[in-house]
Amino acid sequence: MNDEKAALGQKILKIKKSKGLTWTDIAARLGHAPVWVCAACMGQMSMTLETAEKAAALFGLDDEETALLAEPPYRGSLPTAVPTDPLIYRFYELVSVYGTTWKEMIQEEFGDGIMSAIDFDMTMERQPDQKGDRVKITMSGKFLPYKRY
Repeated sequence: MNDEKAALGQKILKIKKSKGLTWTDIAARLGHAPVWVCAACMGQMSMTLETAEKAAALFGLDDEETALLAEPPYRGSLPTAVPTDPLIYRFYELVSVYGTTWKEMIQEEFGDGIMSAIDFDMTMERQPDQKGDRVKITMSGKFLPYKRY
């Protein structure tokens, strides 16, 4: 369902590489956080028309591609139910192993509800370590209690 957005994301990745840009560079030019910009360029978020036009200028995109960046995506559109890419699979593994722990601890602290993936922030950074650098991901989502009716 996201074929056009996925194809555009692949095109953007090639242009990004050819221009020697990083997601931090691109984010600074578009005025948003690097994680969000990457997600939007990969087809998982919708840009405002203003941001899409900035991205189009940066990547040399046409009007149709610019409009596509602003369209709401079909989110969560991985090609398989269980990811096969080893890096992405590790996140699936984290949810499989720690999902019930996260649920229990969030609900113990906040009550019966969920952590929003809509009102949400995420950062990723390199954390130096003498045994090998580590990946540090920080996620922050608004708590949304279930409504009783």
